[in-house]
Amino acid sequence: MATHANVTSIDAIGIFRSRLIVFRTVAANALDEAAGEVRRVRQWIRQDRRFFWEAEHRRRQKRLDQALQDLMAARLSSLRDSTAAQQTAVTKARAALREAEEKIRCIKHWEANFHLVVGPFVKQIDGLRTVLEQDLPAAIALLANTQRALDEYSDRQPTDTPPTEPQEKPDDES
Repeated sequence: MATHANVTSIDAIGIFRSRLIVFRTVAANALDEAAGEVRRVRQWIRQDRRFFWEAEHRRRQKRLDQALQDLMAARLSSLRDSTAAQQTAVTKARAALREAEEKIRCIKHWEANFHLVVGPFVKQIDGLRTVLEQDLPAAIALLANTQRALDEYSDRQPTDTPPTEPQEKPDDES
């Protein structure tokens, strides 16, 4: 069994520990940002987009109702010869209303399935957060203790090579 450890750089442990601390901070910030983005998207779907498209549906329904009234008035009116413009307006209004209805269906689908689609990624984020909050601090502490123990060990141990005494040079006798 060896009587001493062959450690070449105790400072490398300290440098690695420092970089691990920086990594932990940067990674925690990235995870916070990702979790925040998930919350923002969920909020955007549940409130912003839902309210927008429900209001847009009401506006488009009113436009369709108005276009239908204009078409009926044009058909009943003997003053107008053609109802093509009113018919085109009704067709466009119906298409716009169908688009709003489709958007609302899509939003309801995403509201219902958001956790199914995003859930696995959120679990991965939570798993990495656990590593950052529990495992890395323990590893950082272990590295600090290791570095301290190696510093103490290297201070106590005598060097391998005995001190050298200056050798006397023979005088040049010429």
